[in-house]
Amino acid sequence: MRPADWLPPLVWMAVIFGLSSSLGSSEETSRFVVPLLRWLFRWAAPGDIAALHGLVRKGGHLTEYAVLGALWFRAFRRGPRLAPGAAAWSALTLSVAWAGLDEWHQSFVPARTASAGDVALDGASAALALLVAVRGWRTILDGATAVLLWLAATGGALVLAIGLWADVPSRALWFTTPAALVLLLARRRFLRRKPDAVGSRASGVAGAARDP
Repeated sequence: MRPADWLPPLVWMAVIFGLSSSLGSSEETSRFVVPLLRWLFRWAAPGDIAALHGLVRKGGHLTEYAVLGALWFRAFRRGPRLAPGAAAWSALTLSVAWAGLDEWHQSFVPARTASAGDVALDGASAALALLVAVRGWRTILDGATAVLLWLAATGGALVLAIGLWADVPSRALWFTTPAALVLLLARRRFLRRKPDAVGSRASGVAGAARDP
């Protein structure tokens, strides 16, 4: 591989390694993250600010390894020109291995703690980035939309049934649950019509090509 292919992921791995030192400890990040959170959420209690600070730190973990997975995918696609699937698995293996080494390194830093859960989160974020790289945003968003609509429809129907049985009002659900069902039916009808539209366009192109 050319240096332009493998240098970006290696540099990013060095950045992650540096952040796993005391520079990335909770005490250090609280110096600038906590004041920002207090300014954004002035009504929040100290415990809420601490919880938000923890979420920001976890979000940093997820971002680090999503970027790392994407950079290694790019390197394997451009360098040895691996197939998308092979490039994704290679990138995921390196990302998870580095996440494990990163947590092992943190176990020797007094201000940091090692966690197997963080390795799992890092691997999951890299896997999600690689899934998007292989499948594309449209496919991922379409699947996520379908899951959310099904959850809204089935979960809303269940809560409505429980509310009716327990005589508890569920005003918003009387709107959101039917709306989710309507959107599911509309999405299903659209997906059925889409292949027909593509087929008719292909037939038209083929007919035009046969006509002199």
